[in-house]
Amino acid sequence: MDKSKIKVCVGLSGGVDSSVAAWLLKQEGYDVFAMFMQNWHDADATLHGDCEWEEDRFVAEMVARKIGIPFYFADLSKPYRQRVVDYMFDEYAKGRTPNPDVLCNREIKFDAFLEVALKYGADYVATGHYCRKEEISGGVFRILEGADPNKDQSYFLCQLSQEQLRRALFPIGHLTKPEVRRIAREADLPSADKKDSQGICFVGKVDLPTFLKQKLAPAEGDVVEILDPYYATDSLYLWQQERLSGLLKEGEVLDRTVHYAPEEKVLTTDGKPLGVSPFDESRVAALTEGELQKLSAPLTYSIEFETETYRSGKKHIRKTRYKENPCGRIVGRHEGAQFYTIGQRKGLGIGGHTEPVFVIATDMAANRVYVGEGHHHKGLSRFCLRVAPEDIHWIRPDLTMADGQMRRYRLRIRYRQPLQSATLLKRENGLYILFDSPQRGISPGQFAVWYQDDEMVGSGVI
Repeated sequence: MDKSKIKVCVGLSGGVDSSVAAWLLKQEGYDVFAMFMQNWHDADATLHGDCEWEEDRFVAEMVARKIGIPFYFADLSKPYRQRVVDYMFDEYAKGRTPNPDVLCNREIKFDAFLEVALKYGADYVATGHYCRKEEISGGVFRILEGADPNKDQSYFLCQLSQEQLRRALFPIGHLTKPEVRRIAREADLPSADKKDSQGICFVGKVDLPTFLKQKLAPAEGDVVEILDPYYATDSLYLWQQERLSGLLKEGEVLDRTVHYAPEEKVLTTDGKPLGVSPFDESRVAALTEGELQKLSAPLTYSIEFETETYRSGKKHIRKTRYKENPCGRIVGRHEGAQFYTIGQRKGLGIGGHTEPVFVIATDMAANRVYVGEGHHHKGLSRFCLRVAPEDIHWIRPDLTMADGQMRRYRLRIRYRQPLQSATLLKRENGLYILFDSPQRGISPGQFAVWYQDDEMVGSGVI
């Protein structure tokens, strides 16, 4: 294969990863050109308040000049706002937690950007993602985790199609981050010591509530803390506990403890190899669709607070207060339930607690935010979730599950979460995921992504 006749467009962001990707392709003999895409104009939304993209473009252009490849510019801000930012606003307005980076890859980098690259004669588009691509028999492609476990970015590519993969190249997927830095320094690339970007893809680091307030109007409401006695009265919680216990193998005990890696603030691995589940396979397979729907349903909270009048002070002024409720209490106010996500602990402004306080649910209709104290709070963890039929995506069509099938995979529901063992059950009304261990902060709108060994097999919107 004469690589000099294969034209590759590198999405050059000004960062070290895409710079090394371009350098490696050039060294391998490909006909390489670079294209910088501007996807965001509004500097007011970022924490820095300046036009970071201008600096990024300047560095990208210097990198292209250093490597000796043509450099082009594409303004994709309109499709980015329509397909990514508007999607974000819409999801948050519904009380869901979107992942704009996943959408950015599916809708922009490997769609709108690819379309422009093809007009310039590109055969492939290359990015600086830490993941690997392989072709198997029949011209089918698969995505593998990046060689660097600390930088694997396959999660963000979980929605790519076979057609998109056919045009994609990931030149640094076999490298670790330190190796990429070393190559950049040895090549004397201008981006060699540039810090990694943070925040929303192409927008940058933002204060999320401030960003969302561009379109979502603030509306004050109560922050309600749910206390432990509540769960003794919640029929769905009690049913789920009883049903999950009934699925266990002999000798197993239902453990609702969620284990943490304190520094990373992510879940640790469940400590069990794939294939060892606490649940009995035959009992899980026998679950009806109705039972699976109940097991995967998030708890919804409803507490009524009664008021009482009392006299206070020397003048016995009449005042009103809420009666004590053993199931919950109002602990604060918020500016809009749409600005909070399940599992969130920062920005709540709630004091007087020994342990951290987390958001466990939001009620958009009542404009309430429900919170719980402590990592082991009952409302913070769930075992089961559902992906609607229209939201299931298989990267390899040949691995698609048929109704009635049940498989074991390893999954994550957020980037950098260590893979968790789970059983997937495909039914007519969706795909159900039953984890071996409880999962913290499962939120609608997130992407669940499943793997077989080091291959990313599919994904779905929770």
